[in-house]
Amino acid sequence: MEYLVVIRAASGLLGIAFALWSFVQFRKRFIKRYEFIFLTLFGTGLLIVAIYPDSINIVAGMMAMDGKQYGRLISLLILSNMILWILVISQRSTDGIKSTQFDLLVRRLAVERFFEKDTLKTLKEITVIIPALNEAENLAHLLPRMPENVMGHLLGVLIVDDGSVDNTVGVVKKHGYSIVSNPINRGGGAALRLGYDIAMASEVKLIVTMDADGQHLPEEIERLVTPILNGDLDIVIGSRVLGEREKDSVFRWLGIHIFNFVINFLAGTRITDCSNGFRAFRMDSLKNVLLIQDQFHTAELIIDAARKGMRIGEAPVTVLRRRSGKSKKGKDLSYGINFSKTILKAWLRK
Repeated sequence: MEYLVVIRAASGLLGIAFALWSFVQFRKRFIKRYEFIFLTLFGTGLLIVAIYPDSINIVAGMMAMDGKQYGRLISLLILSNMILWILVISQRSTDGIKSTQFDLLVRRLAVERFFEKDTLKTLKEITVIIPALNEAENLAHLLPRMPENVMGHLLGVLIVDDGSVDNTVGVVKKHGYSIVSNPINRGGGAALRLGYDIAMASEVKLIVTMDADGQHLPEEIERLVTPILNGDLDIVIGSRVLGEREKDSVFRWLGIHIFNFVINFLAGTRITDCSNGFRAFRMDSLKNVLLIQDQFHTAELIIDAARKGMRIGEAPVTVLRRRSGKSKKGKDLSYGINFSKTILKAWLRK
């Protein structure tokens, strides 16, 4: 029975440590009041069970486990698991708040630095935003093909450098376009949010997003913006299903159709290419859409925009294979898992 005494002593000390730690953390304002109360009660509960083990009979009775074989042990396991899940959910919530604050801080600093240093002023009423991570070679081929105007409107270009370590910045400046840089790699969705902030502050009316890897054709921008300029749609997604594509992974092609079905079922849309980053939308529409995903942001845009009652449509486009370099989206399996998580998160949130 000596080992039981050791376990009870360790539990008691752990309970005291929890209570004292929560007090110190609360006094320093590192945790909130409800977290302090919860951790103190948890530590006190451990201490009580260590001193008087029969107290767990109260919990066992509430769970109708008293008198049953291993009833107290099972009750204790259930209670500890409930407490663990509460702690996990609380920590996730805290991490989410801190992540949002970090995102806002980085974007604010980057926007301020951009307007201090940008002398090119290449943002126009219609502006193409291109997130880029180590895409110097592809941008050197893509940027010279950007049209100067679309349907009589001047076309601006903004590159969002997402922590590149190659000559992405130099290539963009060589071709005379504006560029803003993230100090670290944060993902395509986070890079686009930074671009949206700058576009909003620059009074851009219509945004086009496209990839920097050469998959999308600048010559097809007009297909995307025409329905919006005509007042027919708020958001236009480019579709390789309605248009053309160079053959790629069979698994990814199959995944696109599966995810199309899921998103259309959840959001009530009729999208045929839910993962295409070649799209256009009115700036006014974007103000009402909640975008928080750092990756796989197209699905989030479709689901939240549909929930807000925006007019979403498609235009046929061509999607080529990446011109050079490696994809930043990961392999097929990890891509599918992360894309699924994004769909679920976007649909479940308020």
